[in-house]
Amino acid sequence: MASQNGPEWISWLQKKVAFFLLLSLMLSTIFLLSVWYSSHSFTFTAKETLRKTSLATDHLKQNLRPQKPYDGAASSDLPDGDLSFTIDESCDISIGKWVRESRGPVYSNLTCSFIPEMNNCQKYGKPPGYLYWRWKPDGCDLPWFEPKRFLHLVRGKKLAFVGDSIARNQFESLLCLLSQADTTIQIEGNSTSKYRTMHFQSSNFTLMVMWSEYYVQAVPNTNCDAIGCFDLYLDKVNLNWTSRLPGLDYLVISGGNWYFRKNYLYVNDTLIGCINCNEENLKDFGTVYAIRSALRKALESINSCQSCCGLKTFVRTYSSAHFENGAWFNGGDCNRTVPFNKSEINLYGYQSEVAKIQNEEVERIKGSNVVDNDNRKYFGVLDVTEAMMGRADGHPGGYYNKHRKTANDCLHWCLPGPVDMWNEMLMHNLIKTSSLG
Repeated sequence: MASQNGPEWISWLQKKVAFFLLLSLMLSTIFLLSVWYSSHSFTFTAKETLRKTSLATDHLKQNLRPQKPYDGAASSDLPDGDLSFTIDESCDISIGKWVRESRGPVYSNLTCSFIPEMNNCQKYGKPPGYLYWRWKPDGCDLPWFEPKRFLHLVRGKKLAFVGDSIARNQFESLLCLLSQADTTIQIEGNSTSKYRTMHFQSSNFTLMVMWSEYYVQAVPNTNCDAIGCFDLYLDKVNLNWTSRLPGLDYLVISGGNWYFRKNYLYVNDTLIGCINCNEENLKDFGTVYAIRSALRKALESINSCQSCCGLKTFVRTYSSAHFENGAWFNGGDCNRTVPFNKSEINLYGYQSEVAKIQNEEVERIKGSNVVDNDNRKYFGVLDVTEAMMGRADGHPGGYYNKHRKTANDCLHWCLPGPVDMWNEMLMHNLIKTSSLG
């Protein structure tokens, strides 16, 4: 039987071996193809992942710092009087709208070491969308702030801000802007001092801030509640800042927020009434009256300074707070993420009323017969009120040091942020008045 079936069995075995060899070859081929595809697929996936990660990182960087480093012309390369651009002096830069702008701010929280914790919104996670808007005046353009050109304009001069913490906000904005182009040293005070002086070495420019929340003499009244109130002597200017006027070339004076608390008013050392007091035996003169009276006294004192020849003074108008759902210490917040448009703001509210009297007082001092032509001075306005009424998205809100947080800050401004526009307006006005000497 075996001998008869031998050839058939061998044939059958050969077929089986051939089948298994073919099957093994096919399985090996499939395995090798699978390994090859997996390795290349991983490479492609990794490359795509890296590409997407790189794009995301680039986008994050673009939203946290300027899209390109500041590279303005060196101050030393600019001949006297050549500012490399002109301005439209006839255009009212206070009226306009906020438009989207892809270009980032001049500085960031990574390139300026002078940003206070309370204004360092990017450090504490505020979404960066508020940084990508620009003020566009109706009918003209507001020049971009260029640090080296600004320093060229103020070479060898002194500029001071006088006012409350919002004035300091603008001072710190300008300090950050200019520190991108020149080395600065501190020669008086520190980040929390009421009086602080910085010096920019290459341009020999001195920048100062002086605390005066009322302009006039203000004495704390010990009979008030925890918020505090003051006795305001409307006919007596605060000598702490006026004594520092001699030697200044430029002055930016601002204020108003401290007048919205209860205060008592004095003239000739006599109590004449109050503001925000609601007391039976006292006349409430209203906030606007007190602001007007104090600003008038301040401007008259500047104008009568005999050692201030050539001083150019700018009144920066009232800057809005944007509390919603409450106020300081009772749950107020400001969670807007884009600017208001004009239809969403009240152009006839108290902010505009304060700005109106500030403009009126500047016009009054300019046209007053008190002006001494032999001791010439210039008075102007940085009218930021309408522009800032629309920027509820630009406050720190809850994005600041959580360990010190007691309330949402919807009064001060993020750095960088909309407040930087004030210094673009300042630069515009310095250029506008540069021919006056």
